[in-house]
Amino acid sequence: MTTTESKTSALPGFQGVVASPDLERNLQKVLVDLTALHLEGKQAHWNIVGANFRDLHLQLDELIDTARDHADTIAERMRALYAVPDGRPTTVAQTTSLPLQPAGEIDTTAATNNMAELARRTAATARAVHDAVDAEDPTTADLLHEIIHDLEKQAWLIGSENRRV
Repeated sequence: MTTTESKTSALPGFQGVVASPDLERNLQKVLVDLTALHLEGKQAHWNIVGANFRDLHLQLDELIDTARDHADTIAERMRALYAVPDGRPTTVAQTTSLPLQPAGEIDTTAATNNMAELARRTAATARAVHDAVDAEDPTTADLLHEIIHDLEKQAWLIGSENRRV
């Protein structure tokens, strides 16, 4: 029995899409980076100090909500495709492509730069797997479009705080 058959054997007449191992791996990459972005955002949110504290504090809430909501969407899509998401803390810490942020208090200027970069990198992860995902399941690729759009917008909004012309 193939993996696909074993995943759907309890569903007589099943006609849906079942994630290949490649699709599962690609979605897992997106899931862990979204989860890491959410956690790094909370860390910054709790520990920022300095100019424009309140504005950045609230802006980080938007980024955090975006990352958390998209992580949930990706994990649920994985389950709909009979793939198994792994969002355990050790898995996220060991497999994220995002760099670890500094501990302790962080100046708002540095936090702004760091969080904009993490949002861009997470969007880049979704971009990197997009074409392979699209080839197997265009519906799931549509979810990646939303993630890329939302994270690049958040990176722009947050990153603009430190820009000067």
